[in-house]
Amino acid sequence: VQLQASGGGLVQAGGSLRLSCAASGRTFSRYTMGWFRQAPGKEREFVAAISWSVGSTYYADSVKGRSTISRDNARNMLYLQMNMLKPEDTAVYYCAARQGIMLTGLTYYDYWGQGTQVTVSS
Repeated sequence: VQLQASGGGLVQAGGSLRLSCAASGRTFSRYTMGWFRQAPGKEREFVAAISWSVGSTYYADSVKGRSTISRDNARNMLYLQMNMLKPEDTAVYYCAARQGIMLTGLTYYDYWGQGTQVTVSS
């Protein structure tokens, strides 16, 4: 599966953004999907994931309550709605896919998009 993330940009603290990830391939619905981010000088970290089957979701503590991950299997799309953005949310955000159960470790994901930059100004 090929992934392409979009929707990043510059936003003021407290604002919102919705990231999108377009996936190619007819078996998108069978993949667990995740969002990860990488801030300058830091390691890539898990943000959120959604299962392929019943749409179960899981969030990192840093974004829990402020973000919502969702998917539209009919359109091969993955989304991340981020609200109440903080300067510490500034990072390049990546979508990723794996076959199998929902996991948070980035090494478990086999397919990655190119990333979209999110910058939150204070």
